[in-house]
Amino acid sequence: MHVLIIGAAGMVGRKLVDRLVADGGPAGAELTKLTLADVVRPEFPAAFAGDVSTLEVDIADPATAPRLVQERPDVIFHLAAVVSGEAEENFDKGYAINLEGFQHLLHAIERQSIEAPYVPRLVFTSSIAVFGAPFPDVIGDDFLMAPLTSYGTQKAVCELLLNDFSRKGLVDGVGIRLPTICIRPGKPNLAASGFFSNILREPLVGQEAILPVDRDVMHWHASPRAAVGFLLHAAAIDTGPLGGRRCLSMPGVAATVQEQIDALERVAGTKATRLIKYQPDEKIARIVAGWPRAFDPQRALALGFEAESNFDEIIQAHIEDELGGKIA
Repeated sequence: MHVLIIGAAGMVGRKLVDRLVADGGPAGAELTKLTLADVVRPEFPAAFAGDVSTLEVDIADPATAPRLVQERPDVIFHLAAVVSGEAEENFDKGYAINLEGFQHLLHAIERQSIEAPYVPRLVFTSSIAVFGAPFPDVIGDDFLMAPLTSYGTQKAVCELLLNDFSRKGLVDGVGIRLPTICIRPGKPNLAASGFFSNILREPLVGQEAILPVDRDVMHWHASPRAAVGFLLHAAAIDTGPLGGRRCLSMPGVAATVQEQIDALERVAGTKATRLIKYQPDEKIARIVAGWPRAFDPQRALALGFEAESNFDEIIQAHIEDELGGKIA
């Protein structure tokens, strides 16, 4: 199996590569080739015995997608995106990468099928930002897409395109609406949701963190470990039951900021929670207020997608995967 990962240098992309190298292809398939692409050259997975290509490319460049699919990868993971805060600040860049880049990929796949049939499994990372307020207390699978941000709009349009190209038999698409991934390792990025990770990640290593919103803000979360599991499962499932609705809201944990902090205290004590400093940011608060809070993802659960069941598990996953099982 040949697997292409677009956005392979990002946090989730790197973890996906690690899992593929350790476990093989989706559903136990033999993994023979990896093509890893991003705007910075992805790290070469030295532990992989098969064929590897690492490419420094920009998906917004119309010449990139044809190059990526010319060897007809069996499974394509499309993870590349400009994150929410940056997409809101840089309108043109957000559309160029999040929407036009995805269109370039779809049309490059379509052109490959002219010479001989080619229908790859295309796993697309969407977002719960495709939904907009007002929300019910819990969002079911039939809630309408009405995004209130540029990022959410870009992802919603991509979902419709994925449905249509799958309907036409040009790709075998699965879109997964990721919860906010928490706790993200590494340094803060430009995502408006970054503070959900910051207020846990930094205190776990003895550093201060800024909380820009009120503690009653509720949101939908899953760990990086769960996100990789979603991707691999999406690459392996029978897409027949999806019908024309190829995009799914993923399972996760609904928690308020206060519940996050309570979980942190249970795991790491008050020495950690005392490092969280409240500094309100109206801009971030306004963006987050337009996001959904809780889901009832029955379609995804019925198809076998799994996530954590509480926030303590999310914190423990971070400690195990990033801190060697120890905290400061």
